Amino acid sequence: MSRTSARRGLPVRVKMRHDQHFVEELTTRSGDDSIGRMLPLGRIEPDPNQPRSSMGDLAELIDSIRAKGVLEPILVRALDDAEEPRTKYRIISGERRFQACKAIGVDEIPSIIMDVEEDEALEIALVENLQRKDLTPFEAAEGYRALGDIHGYTQEQIAKAVSQSRVAVTESLQLLKLSQRVRGAADALGVHSKSLLLGVQKAGETETEQIRLLERIAAQEITRDDLRERARSRKRGGRKPTGAGRKPVFTFKDPEKKFSLSVKFRQTEVEKNDLISALEQILEELRASSD
Repeated sequence: MSRTSARRGLPVRVKMRHDQHFVEELTTRSGDDSIGRMLPLGRIEPDPNQPRSSMGDLAELIDSIRAKGVLEPILVRALDDAEEPRTKYRIISGERRFQACKAIGVDEIPSIIMDVEEDEALEIALVENLQRKDLTPFEAAEGYRALGDIHGYTQEQIAKAVSQSRVAVTESLQLLKLSQRVRGAADALGVHSKSLLLGVQKAGETETEQIRLLERIAAQEITRDDLRERARSRKRGGRKPTGAGRKPVFTFKDPEKKFSLSVKFRQTEVEKNDLISALEQILEELRASSD
């Protein structure tokens, strides 16, 4: 897999049909690793560096495998010469399916063997992990940061790889401004709404204040609107600004006078990030309409 292909989104791989007939077909194929093969579980090992820290509850997956088998092959890479009969394989993606099969004594699992180096395998695992629906906002944010810092993705490339908007990625990365102590408190209190967490980050000046806000959110004492008002009050130092109630308008004029652009907000207090997010949303809609 080339770096160029990876930067365009998900690393290139065979798209799989998730049906029983396809998986059964793997058992009759031979020598075509790009399609897949059935591999003994004893020759497969998890990746100790894979980005997923917890497998979660496997009970539902185990029931599904008992009833229907494994409907989606796992991704692996060969650790030795792929021609050797006892080659060992390391999981790139699909450890939950692997662990569920081990738990119920399944001997073989459908697998796609990818010819990639270790760093590329970790990149694929990270991107696939970020497409899960059950990630907490902090897990997603840490994953986005890793794609940028370790693998050189831009925010635009991260957005395409995980099927999110650029604005959503930018907002997620903002959450990393919260300290580990505050993140731990949010997880313990079950506050997993990204918009609420962003509100806490803006409304609370210290760790203690932010944790107290999280406690009040968990107790349903304050709402998202309360957080926004608190953030506005904090920004203006508790003083009512001159011209309160006036809706801000941002205007840009082309130096060559070919065009001008105005953006008007409904709220009375607007930060720089609000303007950037609005402009990015406009660009996304224009690009989508031109496709």
